[in-house]
Amino acid sequence: MAVTILVPTALRSFTERKSEITVEGATAGEAIKALAEAYPDLKVHLYQEDSGEPGELRSFINVFVEETNIKNLQGLDTPVAAGGTIMLVPAIAGGV
Repeated sequence: MAVTILVPTALRSFTERKSEITVEGATAGEAIKALAEAYPDLKVHLYQEDSGEPGELRSFINVFVEETNIKNLQGLDTPVAAGGTIMLVPAIAGGV
């Protein structure tokens, strides 16, 4: 089923500057995997390369299905309704 992924400004240089991308996926994990396959340069910014789990997202990438963080749901197995929205939100650190 088709879902829309909202891409933050910091990652748009890897998605041909697109802010919204429609992909196929029944879960958040399937949709993000489809995004990474469509834009291979983005993959290294989303997934940990050396983690024990294949396809484990980097710890600073937060994922929301509609308005709820998937960490509070079923993680990457969180279902996404057809026509639903996934938002990628990289954590930002800094300050003094």
